Amino acid sequence: MPAPTECPPFRLGESRFDQGSFYGRLRHFLDVIDPRTLFVSEKRLNECMKLLDQFRNGTLPPSVTNVQLWEAQKIKQAIIHPDTGEKIPMPFRMSGFVPFGTPVVVGLLLPNQTFASTIFWQWLNQSHNACVNYCNRNASKPTPMSKLFQGYLGAVSSAVTIAVGLNLLIKRAEHFSPATRILVQRFIPFPAVASANVCNVLLMRHTELSEGICVLDDKGNVVGTSKLAARHALIETSLTRVVLPMPVLLLPPLIMATLERLPLLQKRPRLGLPVHSMVCLCAFGLALPVAISLFPQNSQIHVSELEPEIAAATECKILTYNKGL
Repeated sequence: MPAPTECPPFRLGESRFDQGSFYGRLRHFLDVIDPRTLFVSEKRLNECMKLLDQFRNGTLPPSVTNVQLWEAQKIKQAIIHPDTGEKIPMPFRMSGFVPFGTPVVVGLLLPNQTFASTIFWQWLNQSHNACVNYCNRNASKPTPMSKLFQGYLGAVSSAVTIAVGLNLLIKRAEHFSPATRILVQRFIPFPAVASANVCNVLLMRHTELSEGICVLDDKGNVVGTSKLAARHALIETSLTRVVLPMPVLLLPPLIMATLERLPLLQKRPRLGLPVHSMVCLCAFGLALPVAISLFPQNSQIHVSELEPEIAAATECKILTYNKGL
């Protein structure tokens, strides 16, 4: 039986782990991207949903433990969209992000890319991201398809433009040796993906700058709507989107540059692609949840940095807002 600290009393709709600490957020996101939920049967899913309904209605059998309830909620949240109640397609679930996204990362980081392959992998990466974002969107406030398409088009355009432009510059750099040119080219996906992420955030959420976002007091009550908090949120989210792909797109090129000097890979170059794929999978599966966990979703701001009417509406000196990810 797990210790009480390991299995707290069940809370419907809340995280099992403390979101105020890095370790708590790490454990939470490891649960979110757990690929084992991809193999949950329809029967098991229905059992989990029945358990949660019984808890909600107060008809839960006394033999059901907190562990079973937390596991049931984890499975339901991994498969069922919270707003629409529909099943999320397997490739676009958060639990499918690593297994279905790894081949794309491998393609992005392949050496000796042509212009055509660079465009294809950047397009495929942004298309996969767009599908994941759409299938896991907040559907309580419908977003026009034109706005979603605008964000997608902006992300693809910026990613392809930067990737192709940098490739062209490197190929024209005469002072680079062939080995150096290949090494530098491997790092091109990071600035391309990072800039596309920032572009997507700005295009999808620019209306927040004119409409503002909700700020909350220490009891979780809405104090008001702030445009200044929205500006902070967009800056923080943009920085987060730059940092998140760092370990996934920067670690594999560094590791492969070292491994390729080993006699084994020099004698057997055909092993390069399988080893490269394993390195990408490990970096994606291990580094991504660590990177996501660095940033709490809720940020704090002093009332002196907000509009005067917000400061006048509360006695709290520190307010919070959801910056998103």
